[in-house]
Amino acid sequence: MEPVYITVIGAARVLFAAQGLKFRIRGAENVPRTGGAVFAINHTGYMDFTYAGLAARPAGRLVRFMAKESIWRNKVAGPLMRGMKHIPVDREAGATSFRAAVDALKAGEIVGVFPEATISRSFELKDFKSGTVRMAQAAGVPVLPVTIWGSQRVWTKGHPKRMGRTNVPIFITIGEPIAVGKGSAAAEEANALLRERMTAQLHADQDAYPQLPPSERHFLPARLGGTAPTLEEANALDEDEVRRRRGAAPA
Repeated sequence: MEPVYITVIGAARVLFAAQGLKFRIRGAENVPRTGGAVFAINHTGYMDFTYAGLAARPAGRLVRFMAKESIWRNKVAGPLMRGMKHIPVDREAGATSFRAAVDALKAGEIVGVFPEATISRSFELKDFKSGTVRMAQAAGVPVLPVTIWGSQRVWTKGHPKRMGRTNVPIFITIGEPIAVGKGSAAAEEANALLRERMTAQLHADQDAYPQLPPSERHFLPARLGGTAPTLEEANALDEDEVRRRRGAAPA
């Protein structure tokens, strides 16, 4: 039994209904009903993990998400994260969280990972960290490409949250599983294939998504005529943010 997780899911569904969110989930049949798997998810908004978790529910599965360790120190969120058996990530000690994720996968869990490691301000896919496919490789489980489009309209980096009744459509697509062979070359190949598949899924969802009003062009990538920063501009903003966080002056 998962009393904490099931209760949180119930509360989330009530919130989503109050917001009028309209979910379109495709590829739910690709989620295995048993056994371990990695959910590799693109990252455009702060609510992505809650939306991606819904995609596993038709298969009767729960997702254990990897998230920054600081959340566990929060008096409210910390107990919930522990109760839902999510996996804390300490960026200064990544090996520990990697081992915890591999152990969970070997135990038959689905582990949710954001290969970009941070929200993409451009709403395009950033470069992928290799840890996603390496943990799947180490555990001997497949990687599922999962894309979300529309979540940036609810709450994303650099823009006010919109948690009221917005009636925003949220598109979620789960692609066919990708097996990762043995060796570093196989991991690199799988990582490239994962990004290729997720790019195709994301572009297809963007093409099918209802047209945004002119007042929301900042939620569209520049490639689609929006005013979001380009990938290069967004990367520069991320680098500046890291330098400020570390207390170093820009070069």
